[in-house]
Formats: sequence, C-alpha cells, structure tokens
Amino acid sequence: MRAALQSEIGQDKLEVVDDMETVGFGPGKVKVRIKATGLCHSDLSAMNGVLPQPAPFIPGHEGSGVITDVGDGVTAHKEGDRVLVCWLPPCGHCPACKRNQGHLCLESFANVATPNFRRSGGDIFGFAGTGTFAEEMVVPAGCAIPIPDDVPFDIAALIGCGVTTGLGAAINTAKVEAGSCVAVIGCGGVGISVIQGAKVQGASQIIAVDPVASRREAALRFGATEAVAPDAFGDAKNRITGGEGFDYVFEVVGKSATTQTAYEMTRRGGTVCVVGAGALDDNFQINMFSLFFDEKRILPSMYGGGDVLRSYERTISLWRAGRIDLAGLITHRVQLPEINDALDQMRTGVALRTCIEL
Repeated sequence: MRAALQSEIGQDKLEVVDDMETVGFGPGKVKVRIKATGLCHSDLSAMNGVLPQPAPFIPGHEGSGVITDVGDGVTAHKEGDRVLVCWLPPCGHCPACKRNQGHLCLESFANVATPNFRRSGGDIFGFAGTGTFAEEMVVPAGCAIPIPDDVPFDIAALIGCGVTTGLGAAINTAKVEAGSCVAVIGCGGVGISVIQGAKVQGASQIIAVDPVASRREAALRFGATEAVAPDAFGDAKNRITGGEGFDYVFEVVGKSATTQTAYEMTRRGGTVCVVGAGALDDNFQINMFSLFFDEKRILPSMYGGGDVLRSYERTISLWRAGRIDLAGLITHRVQLPEINDALDQMRTGVALRTCIEL
C-alpha cells in the first residue's frame, strides 16, 4: 500500500512509497482503511524532533476511515464500520481514567513504541501509535471510534484531534464564563477551534492574535470579535480591557515566548491556558512573587482536557446544531502524493487545515 514515510528525524520532506505493509493485526486489533486525514502541527513537531517520536515513522494521527478486518475478541466493531482514529483512547482502568481524566491515560502511550508498519523487512512506527498518512493501518480496537452516518470522513478526521483539542481547552479546561474577555494566540486549526469554543461558552469579546493576515481574517469569520498582529496585541489589551488584561488568554503555539506573552496579557486572577505542544528544552519561567501576588491560573490543556469520547459526542452535537463550523476549517485538499504541498501550506500559515484524501 501507499504511505508517506519519514525516514529520519529532521527531514523536512516525506517520501511517498507504495510498498508499505501493516503489522500487528491480531486479537484486540482492527484494520482501518483510511479515507481522510488532517495535517496537524504536531505532525511537523514530530518530524523536526520537537515532540519525541521513534523513527522511521509514518506521520498522521487525525484520521477517519472504514474497518476492513476485526481481530479475535473484538465485539464492539464489525467490518464496514465507519470510524475516526483516537490516538489517545482511554483504557478505562488506569488511575487517570478512574479519576475521569482519560485524556491523561498512560496505558495508551504503549502504542507509541510498537511498530505499526513494515517495509523491506524493517519496522516502521506510526506517529502517536497511529500513522494516518497511510492507506491502511492496524490499531487497538479502542482507537477506532464509531461515527454516525451523517458525519463525513473529513469532518470526522478533524474531530479526532485538532477540533477536540481546541474546543475542549475553552469548554473543559478553562471553562470560559459567559460575558468574559478572551484572547487566543495562534489561529491555525486548533486556535480557531478555541475561538469557536469560547463563542459557544458565551464570551463577549474574543481577540485573535496571529502574524498571518489570512488567519486573522479567518478568525473573524469563526467568531473572533477582533483580530490583531502580535505587535498590536499590547495596544489591544490597553484599549479593550483598560490595561487590566484579559480574563482568559489561550496559548496555541507551543513556545515559551508566547506563553510569557499570554501570562503578561492576562489580568490578575485570570487564566492562562496552554494548548500548544512544545519542546522538552523550552522552559517557561516565572518569578515566585508574581506567581503568588497576581494569582493567575496557569492551566495546561492536553487533548481538550476532558473525557475524549464525551468530547467527540458534544462536538458532533454542536456541529449538527450549526453552532460550530467544521467544514470551513478545511481550506485545502490534497491527495497523498501531494503530501509535501500540505506541509508547505502549514509551514507558511496559508492553511487552517489541509485534508489529505486517500
């Protein structure tokens, strides 16, 4: 089958090959024919080494498709089921899951170190234990979440990561209050989803901050009340909040510098929500006096900060009701052989989400 391969960490181009094989199918597993997959910035971060990932590997973790085979012991799935790929499925029995924090389930990370593919006798990993930049993949049955018939594959793929992450940060983690003033730093697919989540929660003002003009324009279409470049953020804070700072500031870039900005732009007693996934050696520092005296909450948000399956259901309900726009997030579409065009679209910021159709 065809797949997009990253041979070594640090390569900026993927190689599309046609001799990849899936491995690991057996009890408790399902085989999925991928129909659509989104390109998430985390894929780029794995490619360049910001996020730890064994290589060689197939990127992609935001996908959907159809089950083509079911292993022994799998009773909740059948051949032909339409599913989205959950790269961090809750196991249901670890301490995190028992605390209703399934998005922090450590059992699921065991998939990361297990090869999903093989080529010419060598093992190939899948990013985050999945690898959706391939025509087929084998995953534990818990990674395949059934989707209703009215949810298109491209929409389902987005729900698998970016949309769930962004909406959940606003709804589950920060719990944005109605009438509040919100700022979002970084307006790609996840940042736009944060904006939509803040809108759903009833925020009165939502300020989008991004260096790319097209993303600022898009943010206004998705619910931002104002959009500014980073160098105008300080002026916006003074004008909108009287210099006090925003009630909530979301960092959706994954950098210590932008997290520092988010902290500075948050009012005393406000909330800084860190959504971007950053590097192990990029440290955020704050002095102890400010931490105590300003009483700002710093809340990291991983994968939407709540029950993943419940978040999927809520997202679909909001989409059906017309309260969030998911189709509009897909600004570009490519076929798998054009995957490197999709990488360029994300690096330049021209795309919110590129859908790779298989």
